[in-house]
Amino acid sequence: MKIGLIGDGAIGRYVTKHLVSTGLGPHVLLVRLARLNEANSGQVPRVASLSDIPDDIDLMVDCAGHAALVEHGSAILRRGIDLITVSLGALADQDLEQDLTRAALDGNAQLHLASGAIGALDCLQAARVGGLTEVTYTGRKPPEGWQGSPAEDRIDLMGLTAAATHFEGTARQAASGYPKNANVAAAVAIAGLGFDQTKVKLIADPDVTANIHEIQATGSFGSFSFRIEGKALPDNPRSSALAAMSVISAIKRRCAPITT
Repeated sequence: MKIGLIGDGAIGRYVTKHLVSTGLGPHVLLVRLARLNEANSGQVPRVASLSDIPDDIDLMVDCAGHAALVEHGSAILRRGIDLITVSLGALADQDLEQDLTRAALDGNAQLHLASGAIGALDCLQAARVGGLTEVTYTGRKPPEGWQGSPAEDRIDLMGLTAAATHFEGTARQAASGYPKNANVAAAVAIAGLGFDQTKVKLIADPDVTANIHEIQATGSFGSFSFRIEGKALPDNPRSSALAAMSVISAIKRRCAPITT
């Protein structure tokens, strides 16, 4: 299998390192799509534009954030190349979602949404079949995990002595306003009630050291609650280690003869 990677940030480096160092690596040709001025791990060949990606690439993997999906997603899918992305929050833009859908149909390709930092999405998808009534996602991170987000303008992040809620609204509002932090909210929305019906609360908490994600859902199936405490990647407090691992998992499912 030949895989192309977009982005050389914390998640991209993790994915590259894992693919190179594990048993999957020897069977994979890696090519990185990156701007010339972008940092490069040096572990894989790099090309400067999508047109330079080899025609026999089997799969592209977006680890670079919303802007990369906007810039490259439709063109990749129209070329007939499947794409895995962690940038689920970008799909809060309805125009982009429609464009990606058309591109996938035109290219007979698929856009695969990595589960990211949250679990229980399969349960939400199943519950949706029978009827979901309410889904709430709560994201709680240490203050430094919200740096560079609108939270800085709403609360004194570094002066907090107790937990503070800096956002309450819909998943669409969260994903649009917090593009580097709310991909989990988007994943929950896509699996469940959608961007406009999924409730979201975002909290900065100086008493926690992990990124904590909680889902509460009710419907005709009954109810469930799910909580996960995930560690951030060492070189980026905004990037979940589990999100990076979910990319590897998605790639392995793509390669496996039997999968869940």
